[in-house]
Amino acid sequence: MLPDALDDRLRREARRRGVSIADVTRRALERELPEPAKGGALSFFAIGEGGPPDAAANSEEWVSKAISRRHSRS
Repeated sequence: MLPDALDDRLRREARRRGVSIADVTRRALERELPEPAKGGALSFFAIGEGGPPDAAANSEEWVSKAISRRHSRS
């Protein structure tokens, strides 16, 4: 539930624009919660030289292997 003052602002804005409350809400959320960058969370993986040529495309596999190696040494 929204605080009364915010609910009033939302309703006024929807009336001003001539759209639904859901439309105003959706647009506000889209501004505040932009789409994540394409390429996944590890898209920066192996940007530099010297890494395997498939490192960026298979970053999850390479990170998993690195973690496994690290744990096996412990």
